[in-house]
Amino acid sequence: MKRIYFTTMLLFLAISSALRAQVEENKTTQKGHTNTNKFKQLKDEFNTPNSQHTASGAPGANYTQQKVDYRMDIVLDDANQKIYGEENITYHNNSEDTLEYLWVQLDQNKRAKDSKTPDIEGDGAETYYTPEKFASHFIDKPFEGGFHIVHVNNSKGNPLSYHINRTMMRIDLPKPLASGKKFKFNIKWWYNINNHVPRRDRSGYEHFPTDGNNLYVIAQFYPRLAVYNNVEGWQNMQFWGRSEFALEFGDFKVNITTPKDHILNATGVLKNPKEVLTKIQLKRFKKAQTSFEKPVLIVTQAEAELAETKKSKEIKTWTFDAKNVRDFAFASSRKFIWDGMAVNIAGKSVMAYSLYPKEGNPLWEEYSTKVVAHTLKEYSKYTFNYPYHKAISVHSKNQGMEYPQICWNYGRPRPDGTYSDRTRDAMIGVITHEIGHNFFPMIVNSDERQWTWMDEGLNSFVETLTELSFDSNFETGNLPRDIVAYMEGDQSGISPIMTQGNNVHQFGPNAYTKPAAGLYMLRKTILGGKLFDHAFQTYAKRWMFKHPTPEDFFRTMEDASAVDLDWFWRGWFYTTDVTDIGIKSVQQYRVTDKPTEKMMQLVKPYGITTPEQLRPFIYLSTEEITEGEPEKALQVKLLDDFIEANYKSKEEAKLPTYFYEVTFDKPGGLVMPILVEYTYADGSKERKKYPAKIWRKNDREVKKIITSDIEIKNIVIDPDLETADVDTSNNLWPKAKSSLFDKKKEKLLKE
Repeated sequence: MKRIYFTTMLLFLAISSALRAQVEENKTTQKGHTNTNKFKQLKDEFNTPNSQHTASGAPGANYTQQKVDYRMDIVLDDANQKIYGEENITYHNNSEDTLEYLWVQLDQNKRAKDSKTPDIEGDGAETYYTPEKFASHFIDKPFEGGFHIVHVNNSKGNPLSYHINRTMMRIDLPKPLASGKKFKFNIKWWYNINNHVPRRDRSGYEHFPTDGNNLYVIAQFYPRLAVYNNVEGWQNMQFWGRSEFALEFGDFKVNITTPKDHILNATGVLKNPKEVLTKIQLKRFKKAQTSFEKPVLIVTQAEAELAETKKSKEIKTWTFDAKNVRDFAFASSRKFIWDGMAVNIAGKSVMAYSLYPKEGNPLWEEYSTKVVAHTLKEYSKYTFNYPYHKAISVHSKNQGMEYPQICWNYGRPRPDGTYSDRTRDAMIGVITHEIGHNFFPMIVNSDERQWTWMDEGLNSFVETLTELSFDSNFETGNLPRDIVAYMEGDQSGISPIMTQGNNVHQFGPNAYTKPAAGLYMLRKTILGGKLFDHAFQTYAKRWMFKHPTPEDFFRTMEDASAVDLDWFWRGWFYTTDVTDIGIKSVQQYRVTDKPTEKMMQLVKPYGITTPEQLRPFIYLSTEEITEGEPEKALQVKLLDDFIEANYKSKEEAKLPTYFYEVTFDKPGGLVMPILVEYTYADGSKERKKYPAKIWRKNDREVKKIITSDIEIKNIVIDPDLETADVDTSNNLWPKAKSSLFDKKKEKLLKE
């Protein structure tokens, strides 16, 4: 034994010296380079941690954020499609900085006649237009949109100096606002409400010609304070129409005056239900709060249809109180049917509501509120228990938009009430997605203006898990296989996920599908469910009601899992590299005690010239193996002697019969785990996952020795399409059997 070990070491040193000599020779022809290893740490890309955003990804001891409280009186003028408002704002400066001015968002100015939003978009002739869209582009007069600011006053009623820069308004403070102080002021305003249908705007009204009524979904309707923090300072990027909103948390007290026959719901607790509902509606309203099995109709279709036929000249005022929310929105119409049910979230009753016109039935009555309830339960499981008292789904044509406790969703049956499975599933999907936004970013309050993926991508990921729990065959569109067509496309039309939302080429795949597919992959393929779920929940709980950055998410996921994921963040989020892992070759070996010619040539420079000098070794030979020979090949004297000396029997030694060297190559730029399925001659299968770290020293190809007692007939990489591999033609061995995988791939894609 000692002689074998000593001789082995001599041979190892000889071979290593030969390899080192080759490396030294290569040095004379190669140039130096920086660290380009795919597993390099993200020190250059990440912001430096500090006492507010720590290296662990948690909020630090000195973390602060501002608070903004609003008291508003709103009037909805249904006859003229106008909205009037006056708001008293209290701004709390919780930062350590002294502020000389405040920035207020005027999102409605995106629709002003002098808006620059149309000027930054290339808009050549489209192949087809709906009549509404054609008219809005080429026939209609420019919409008289945008805020009309009546005044901006301090708490004593004296005018404040302000300057409007398109969708941002700077309010110059009479004196600097010191840390820990607050400032109160008042803004009075009005604007013309837009028809949201032609251009699929986030808010506005839809007109129903058959009955002459309007359905309002109202948001971004009041001047709102921009975020001030230690990462961006003032987040006062202009609102161009795509990248959404960065907002502060605060308390809202809102009075909304509407026609008396309108049904309305909004962010916050309805404080005066007795004043705005009929006695029978109030009774149903209370009954719904104890119905956990099925929705209760609070306003029936018959009542809504009756209201459509009459337009009341009287008014009523709805009062809402919302605490610790980042925004406020409401929906109002005399067309609304209203149903609701209670949801048990960790022992607390939360209300799930839906508002919809008769045009939404029977689809909405059957599914909407049930989907709301299911979404609240599932998201609470993966993040934190839903903290608000309600969540509302509002039916609105062509919509999919979210606000605290309320959202607008599409999904309209045909005029005769029939609908396709596709329409049903699209509605279920959008309700799940928009209700899910209550968690991201309404509570985990990321900067949507800067990092769209942090709300859309994270939300789409949890949406995917929620939809699959609702229906295991649900076509989510967010699985790794769903992003392949995008990733394999023209690189000139693809942006890294870590790109500001206004500047990406393909907004949907970039901000929604790719982040969601990546996180699904991270959970299923890389970390596993238990490890991922703990880390993801840690992030969600750490940053509830706070402003996280991308680094906070990345760092928390590593901090809570003890897994270095910098390679994954860099590849999937910071680059447009693709996954493409293949089988370059498979070489079968046999065991022999005869040195190969290749071995002799390698050791010859070190004085080893005869096979006798290498006698203490066993070799794997690539010589042609004839039928039945693998078993004989193991009967070498040296191996027999070793087994006899060290094992009780040959059966205990469990000698493999077959030896294969598999060379995996990686034409794609991304490093990923290698998922392999081996199929044996007896039909049995075995799966193996090689961690992504296997590529750490060679980014082009790696080799693995596979041993077995049964001949391997087929090898497949990524058999379930888990890694978004853009080219599966190299995923099989032997190539002649590729049709087997192609059929399986086709089946998976159809599913």
